[in-house]
Amino acid sequence: MPVPWYFNIDARKWRCTTQTTIVRQFHQRCLPGFKPTRLVLLPASISHDLGVGRVYVKEESDRLGLPSFKILGAAWAIFRLLCDRYGLDVTVSTFDLITFHAQKESDRLGNKLEVIAATDGNHGRAVAKIAGLLGLPSRIFVPSHVSEASQIKIRNEGATVVVVEGDYDASISAAFRECAEREGAILIQDCAFDGYDIIPSWIVDGYTTLFSETDEQLLVHQACPVDLIILPAGVGSFAHSAVRHYRKADCVSSPALLVVEPDAAPCINTSLVAGKLLSVPTSQTIMAGLNCGTPSTLAWPDLLAGVDASTAVTDEETLQAMSNLHNMGVDSGPCGAATLAAAREVLGGDVNVEKRKQLGLDETSTVVLISTEGVETHRFETGLDSSNEGESIHISDPVALTQALGRIASANPELSLDSEHGTGEASIAAYISSWLKHRGFEVHRLERRKGRPSIVGVSKGIGGEGARSLMFNGHIDTVTLSSYDGDPLSGKIVDGRLYGRGAFDMKGGVGALLVAAANAKEAQLRGDIIVACVADEEYASAGTAEVLEAGWRADGAIVPEPTELQILLAHKGFVWAEVDVIGVAAHGSRPDLGVDAITKAGHFLVEIDHYAERLASGPTSPGGLGRGSVHASLIKGGEEPSSYPAKCTIVIERRIVDGETFDTVQAELETILQHLHETVPSFKSDLRMGMYRQPFKISEDHPLVRTTVRCASEVLGHDVKRGIGLYWTDCALLDSAGIPALLFGVDGAGAHAATEYADVESIRRASQVLTAVAMDYCK
Repeated sequence: MPVPWYFNIDARKWRCTTQTTIVRQFHQRCLPGFKPTRLVLLPASISHDLGVGRVYVKEESDRLGLPSFKILGAAWAIFRLLCDRYGLDVTVSTFDLITFHAQKESDRLGNKLEVIAATDGNHGRAVAKIAGLLGLPSRIFVPSHVSEASQIKIRNEGATVVVVEGDYDASISAAFRECAEREGAILIQDCAFDGYDIIPSWIVDGYTTLFSETDEQLLVHQACPVDLIILPAGVGSFAHSAVRHYRKADCVSSPALLVVEPDAAPCINTSLVAGKLLSVPTSQTIMAGLNCGTPSTLAWPDLLAGVDASTAVTDEETLQAMSNLHNMGVDSGPCGAATLAAAREVLGGDVNVEKRKQLGLDETSTVVLISTEGVETHRFETGLDSSNEGESIHISDPVALTQALGRIASANPELSLDSEHGTGEASIAAYISSWLKHRGFEVHRLERRKGRPSIVGVSKGIGGEGARSLMFNGHIDTVTLSSYDGDPLSGKIVDGRLYGRGAFDMKGGVGALLVAAANAKEAQLRGDIIVACVADEEYASAGTAEVLEAGWRADGAIVPEPTELQILLAHKGFVWAEVDVIGVAAHGSRPDLGVDAITKAGHFLVEIDHYAERLASGPTSPGGLGRGSVHASLIKGGEEPSSYPAKCTIVIERRIVDGETFDTVQAELETILQHLHETVPSFKSDLRMGMYRQPFKISEDHPLVRTTVRCASEVLGHDVKRGIGLYWTDCALLDSAGIPALLFGVDGAGAHAATEYADVESIRRASQVLTAVAMDYCK
């Protein structure tokens, strides 16, 4: 559900008791190459759209060679730790501190002191860099979702990386346990919890240098006082530093403070709205550094008292902002770009006039966005595909939406020839999730297998006697991109055809169903509308299986596979099997010892050919599905030219019609193999039965079919054709779970082929038909 707006009218009146420190002087004196980061004035078009006078970005893309501000806190905390450990004044030089540390640790502890941290990327890298500068070993704990590229960056700073199964909170727990068990291990973490708050307080103090710099730069720009600061929030420590700086008693200005989080992890907003510290479950987001489920206990009281407002943004809103900032010459990663997305969410347009008033803003106000990281963090920390950067969640035209979906790589890794093209469904699922959330759908993410999510969006009906629910089910994976001729992610329209991998099968159908569901939602129907955008249909249909296992049901379902604007009411099923033909390995010069598994497999292939001929000439099924078929789809055998192969494996696909089952197919294959065992000398084999998917059929008299036929005929202007599909679809799984289903989708060509396209007009017509069906069936 959308994150609620939070506003505290008393925040700017509150003052904290923060004491003046010499943090900024330390950074300037002790960190080699230290200099302020840029403050960039954005174009007037941005401030005009937001209803304010000027908008600046504080760009933290290069802070002492790292793509983030985090080193400010890590440096001050580790420096303070060593000064306190040895009883030194904080004015000591870095060189003297290093010398003193080396002598003391060698004399007293055998050099056992080690720095420990948990991180999603930037904090750990900063801790490792400062530890290396001061001659300290470091051990950095990362959650399992942190990419290998990001881990390498941390290792390159001299740290040992420990991967923890679980989320950010799990990595903190693991780091804390490590410190409790190891003599001399010190946790350097910006998130406070019970019994751990001194070092997080130092880190928060370290961050305040950024705001001191900003104040001075605004004076140069003659833009003081600043009226609003927009800050990213993870556990809340960075926002806490802003509160400490701008709410201290001697602060010259007291701007409004707005914190922003990903909608996948809104722990600060949830806590502020509730008025108490709470933990929230998190899900995947490109804003990895903000993907935190529990606020810092140190930060929480001051955030509750001193933060004016909070909001949350989607990945797609953030990617749009990130792309815009790039075009304006600002290097900003997702966590930083979230501030521009938040500005648009809270300030942009006539709908936000009241919020601007609450924040004390008008057309003369100055707003500063704190961009906390550069784009390098996005590239290396998240490990996510970026091909959907700039795609807008505001698209409401099904053709434009299909183009946006088509520009997001979502090849099924089970089918792809290499890892580059087998990206999986994570990025497209994130986009669809944000698109649905933006329209007020209740959104659920199912991800039993990491990186292979399915999205379920629900629009609750108003209920009433006889109310019927309808599911739109569409798969978001495609076959491999590597076999496509040209740019598989272009989404280009030429002569009324929209090109790209998956345009026909079936992103055109997904674009049509999403817009239809959104249209139906606006009608406030009695029945529920359920959108299931599922993974893995191109291989094992694990996505729809997971949706059904999670308990989702409906009174009817439409699967918009590409049917060329026909209604398909049935299709065949299939069975997969593997046969190992067993030989005897031997040197090629010893036929007396070897048995050639490949030549023996030839006998089996001949029998499969005869099997296929018998099926092709046999009786058709009573249910109208025609005849079954069989073919050998894969074969593998042998090791090298001069050896007799010990095994040859053949994969068989058997397409089945009504009356044929897994058991009947197994019996047929066993009969063939038994015949070969009896008639071919030295023939041996092993049979392994694989995946089974049953046929599907729905009656023409079913209310869903009658409604769809009527609506399609009215929209298309002619009696719509009904038929039988040649391919298998998720309709069979839905039907087996008690959900009546049918197929209706776009026109085009090239499913799984070198060139693929969807007919543009058919995408619009399909969406119109699906809208009409939902309005009628769920009214």
